[in-house]
Amino acid sequence: MNERNTRTERAARMGRVAALSLLAGTVGGAAVLAGEAFVARTRRYAEPELGLALRATVGSTDAPPLRLVLLGDSAALGVGVQEFDETVGGQLAHLLAEGPAGRRVHLSSVGVSGSRSTDLATQVARALLGARPDVAVILIGANDATTLRRPSDAAAYLGGAVRRLCDAGVEVVVGTCPDLGAVRAVAPPLRQVIGWSGRRTARAQTVAVLEAGGTVVDLAAETGAVFRADAGTLCHDGYHPSADGYRVWAHALLPAVAAAAAVASSR
Repeated sequence: MNERNTRTERAARMGRVAALSLLAGTVGGAAVLAGEAFVARTRRYAEPELGLALRATVGSTDAPPLRLVLLGDSAALGVGVQEFDETVGGQLAHLLAEGPAGRRVHLSSVGVSGSRSTDLATQVARALLGARPDVAVILIGANDATTLRRPSDAAAYLGGAVRRLCDAGVEVVVGTCPDLGAVRAVAPPLRQVIGWSGRRTARAQTVAVLEAGGTVVDLAAETGAVFRADAGTLCHDGYHPSADGYRVWAHALLPAVAAAAAVASSR
């Protein structure tokens, strides 16, 4: 009887130790994540260049015109670079102008740094002011993912924006949330957490965009490996793309945007 009691007490003691170890690990892990989140929030990041106006015309004067508008977050403005030709919009415009179709691209951007999907409604209204764009490129999702917004909620706002643009006769291409696991500004394990959140956001975005009639470019799948392998694809803050990073994105977006431009021209 004493031996049985001893075994029971030993098992109970081991269970308590295991529970305390799990609790300590959980608390410790939460403390690490909280500390890394504080460092990430207080870190100095690249700011939008006030003199970098993404409104330009690129291409031969006798080439077929293409009105291209960018919507979204800092990527739609080219935060992280200093020259128009280094932005994703500028590089995409040059690729379209120099490609087989030889378009004269009238590029503009209504993106706002720090935007989340809930901000797209205002941007859509601005994009539809004046001459209707032929193609809209939306780059959004990173801020939804890093703030751990529910993916389905963020995707619903994105889907609504895509539907409004499509109903207005605009071809829409969406670059889904990029691979946030590739950023250097955030240390592990928080980097893995926001990477996971980014993947969930991108999956929800894909469903919403396709249902709304838009075209999807999975930036994480298409370019994530390059960003993980090459630190030079990020600018000095380790978060926003550099000129090389935006070039990688522009080439990933190009086939879908060129196809959308062809559809718009055939109307």
